[in-house]
Amino acid sequence: MRLGLVMSRAALLVLADGRFPAGGHAHSGGAEAAVKAGRITGAGSLEEFCRGRLHTTGLVSASLAAGAALGLDPVELDGAADARTPSPALRVAARKLGRQLMRAARATWPSPELDALAQEFPKGAHQPVVLGLAARAAGLGAEDAAYCAVYESVSGPASATVRLLSLDPFDATGVLARLTPELDRVARQAVEAARCAVGGGVAALPAASAPLLEIGAEAHAAWAVRLFAS
Repeated sequence: MRLGLVMSRAALLVLADGRFPAGGHAHSGGAEAAVKAGRITGAGSLEEFCRGRLHTTGLVSASLAAGAALGLDPVELDGAADARTPSPALRVAARKLGRQLMRAARATWPSPELDALAQEFPKGAHQPVVLGLAARAAGLGAEDAAYCAVYESVSGPASATVRLLSLDPFDATGVLARLTPELDRVARQAVEAARCAVGGGVAALPAASAPLLEIGAEAHAAWAVRLFAS
């Protein structure tokens, strides 16, 4: 029992590691558009941006990932993700990230459930849904999947801002550290919602919106030159 717990925690570290080849390094999570618009200018505004992203996109993604880890129908979850992503550019990005994560997850933790989802969505399912199934394949639980999702929701923009503004990496890491109590709360909220969805269907999952992220994503997709894919 103790060995299984250690193995699960080690798997969580692998899945959450920024070096896991899931493609996230090519995406800024909306930070590139926010930097150009002047909404991110330094560590303080980065923290506010990440906080807003955490409580909207982060919450939704974490609840989807937790739902997949709990065994909710991934096809229904993918439809729920589509309905919660108004921006076509963000839907494309989510599926590209899902496809890349699927390749990495299937190579790392072979699973019939991952194989079935890959067959159902050859061009990629939404990344949070794949994340939840990858966590499930790795022997992780809904809480672990939710934590991976909420951490990704803020670590991606923080890392991208280091490159976009030459922000001191120590300052960016400080932003993430200050947000950790909120990461805990949002992860717990996401898991509670996912458990409600087990009995009440995917409509019970959060549908928090982030209009500026959606608008920024559409503008960003039209740029002729950009550093990040989204």
